[in-house]
Amino acid sequence: MLKAGVLGAGHLGKIHLRLLNQSEKYELVGFYDADQANGKKVEAEFGYKFFDSIDALIDAVDMVDIVTPTLSHYDCAKQAIAKGKHIFIEKPITNTVEEAEHIRELLAKHSLRGQVGHVERFNPAFMAVKDDIKSPMFIESHRLAEFNPRGTDVPVVLDLMIHDIDIVLSIVKSTVKNISASGVSVISDTPDIANARIEFENGCVANLTASRISLKKMRKARFFQKDAYISVDFLDKKCEVVKMKDAPEHPGDFDMVLQNAEGIKKQIYFDNPHIANTNSILDELETFADAINNNTTPIVTLQDGTEALRVANQIINCFNK
Repeated sequence: MLKAGVLGAGHLGKIHLRLLNQSEKYELVGFYDADQANGKKVEAEFGYKFFDSIDALIDAVDMVDIVTPTLSHYDCAKQAIAKGKHIFIEKPITNTVEEAEHIRELLAKHSLRGQVGHVERFNPAFMAVKDDIKSPMFIESHRLAEFNPRGTDVPVVLDLMIHDIDIVLSIVKSTVKNISASGVSVISDTPDIANARIEFENGCVANLTASRISLKKMRKARFFQKDAYISVDFLDKKCEVVKMKDAPEHPGDFDMVLQNAEGIKKQIYFDNPHIANTNSILDELETFADAINNNTTPIVTLQDGTEALRVANQIINCFNK
């Protein structure tokens, strides 16, 4: 079992602690939090060992799980890598693209593994249909959340939209050609609602909307491609696959057949993929353990995290034009 330690014991950090503690692939050694009072409180409440220095924790583990505020990701990662530790780092990977690229260089230099916490890649609804998503030409996503003061220190693009940016970049195997976007600050000092249009060299267009001031939650994406429509509900973990194929010469009474203006007939049929009952965060952590143990490439690489941050920053830059 890999010895794991967590940096940061906030809302998400406590979730990581709980899952690492129950995982059969890790031995949770303990955690460090810059807020000593919070660290002592979490130790007393849950029984996880609290280390009073970041160096002491890093020295005691094989893998460092960085769940601190984004501004500290870079320094935490550098300290862990300098001591020869693999790193799991929450999204966004770092505060700047330059920091992310330096972390990648350091990992490669020390022959270490790193993974970024883009958890929606492990959402069971997305996992159930990702192999059906082939060369989509239009993608639309809506990620809406009710207002929560936590996270408003960064634009909604880095807080919420970056999940969908990563999903889109993982699917569309083409270079980004153009980005246009608009954002509005309603409650915070940074945009609380944003829309971005990402155009790719192969002609695919992705239209992404994110809001943290909505009255209801929504996390949905729709993928349109030749002869197929695929929708993913990341929140309720549901998916729908609608496909079209050439209609049979003699369709059945209950077959759904459409005919276009040219007289071409297509049959519509529905797929109902099996959706596994899994925990996305546990899955991302455990697949990282597999990558370390088997010396293979993690599912969400630091390169993936860097490119998602790069596109997110380009979107944010559009707000200031």
